[in-house]
Amino acid sequence: MDADAAAPDFIHVVDGALDADWCRRVVERLAASRDLQPGRIGSGVFPDMKDSLDLTISGREDWSAEVDVLNQAVIAGLRDYVRLYPHTLVAPLMLETQDGDKRHRLTAERLQAMDDEQLMPVLMHVFRPGAINLQRYSAGRGGYPYWHCELFPRDASAETLHRHLLWTVYLNDGFDEGETEFLYQRRKIAPKAGSLLIAPAAFTHTHRGNRPQGGDKVIATSWILFQRSEMLFGA
Repeated sequence: MDADAAAPDFIHVVDGALDADWCRRVVERLAASRDLQPGRIGSGVFPDMKDSLDLTISGREDWSAEVDVLNQAVIAGLRDYVRLYPHTLVAPLMLETQDGDKRHRLTAERLQAMDDEQLMPVLMHVFRPGAINLQRYSAGRGGYPYWHCELFPRDASAETLHRHLLWTVYLNDGFDEGETEFLYQRRKIAPKAGSLLIAPAAFTHTHRGNRPQGGDKVIATSWILFQRSEMLFGA
């Protein structure tokens, strides 16, 4: 039985969100890159909490095609996610939609009845993509064992508090363990090349990245953020 149907834990996995051959090419290109840096957590490098080699590809012209492919897969996953859990969009904001010459409050039921042409502009108005980070965890050593969530008050801009959902694309498999483990949901997501994971960013979905065994683990990861208030509500 599909886990989303069995229990509403708000963890959504899309198998085959990206082509496995495309993922393999990204893994090979990352392995050849000279730009990898020790993975950061918060504002520093703490290998006891996160041991990885990372490359932020957003804003890099040489990785722009890969950024576009990843963002398109995430947008498609977000579309399905909000239909599955409509209060992802409805609960935080009081939105209205236009129907002919009438305006209606956007309810969960109205959202789920929207077709893609109606829903996508709403999603693009409310949400924006975060910076994409490629991460490689070495077999038997690398991992992100620290239990963490994605929200924290990092700076005056409150950018990290705009994170609404987290996402991970698993770029390879063929190793043991290395799951994304959610603490309170007692659920482990096994990496599968091309699969997309979406889950809430808050403490309710505290999670960690378990250490891969028998092979390196490579992922792409980022967040879906709210647009800033001046974009949503004006100055």
